[in-house]
Amino acid sequence: MENRQLFAMQRLRVYQVARHFVQLVEESAIQDKELRAQATSSAKSAFLQLCEGLPNRGAGLRSKYFTESNNSLHETVGNIDLSCALGAISTERAAVLLRVAFQFKKLLSGLLPQS
Repeated sequence: MENRQLFAMQRLRVYQVARHFVQLVEESAIQDKELRAQATSSAKSAFLQLCEGLPNRGAGLRSKYFTESNNSLHETVGNIDLSCALGAISTERAAVLLRVAFQFKKLLSGLLPQS
């Protein structure tokens, strides 16, 4: 995809990291069927909620979507941790996923309302 054909949100670092995270989760091939389905679903949800929040100008809707993205990201992290504990994913692969998840969280935190 050429840059001139991208939406503004697609150029944002948070978008790029979140998209990469979903790709890594999808490629991770968690060996437990149920955990794999849940991990890919929650990772996709984290990304898509971010996408819904980014174009919104209203603080209320941005907060709603970014909070939901954050919740789905944490669900995915818990899933990765559990998958690793159960031997459904290697420790090394889990570490890579968690590193990118942390990058996503750090960028997303800047979008969340401060309490």
